[in-house]
Amino acid sequence: MDVVDFWVRSWTSDDPAAARRLLTPDVETEWNLDAPVDDEELLQVLHRIAAFADGVRVAARTDAVDGAALVYDLAAPFGPARLVEFLAIQDNLITEVRHVYDVTAIDRFFPGLYAG
Repeated sequence: MDVVDFWVRSWTSDDPAAARRLLTPDVETEWNLDAPVDDEELLQVLHRIAAFADGVRVAARTDAVDGAALVYDLAAPFGPARLVEFLAIQDNLITEVRHVYDVTAIDRFFPGLYAG
């Protein structure tokens, strides 16, 4: 199975243990939320999204030789939000995860999502 497909299926079905298996021990993580991020915090936020959202759908995907870019539509009880994800992949493992969130919608529709 494709690494990107497995990653998407794992976190959107709220299986952080499966998602964790795809991350290298020194995975680089970055996001535009006003909070520090490491792989544990990233997986916790993805768990919260998967648990709280009415649905998570891949709206677009662009593959490259060494990774992929994905756009997700997040359906929340009070409206939609978007998440853009950039993955770098080497030897069938994810070496980098970069998230760009629709911060206004996230704060409104997923209150406390990234509160520590």
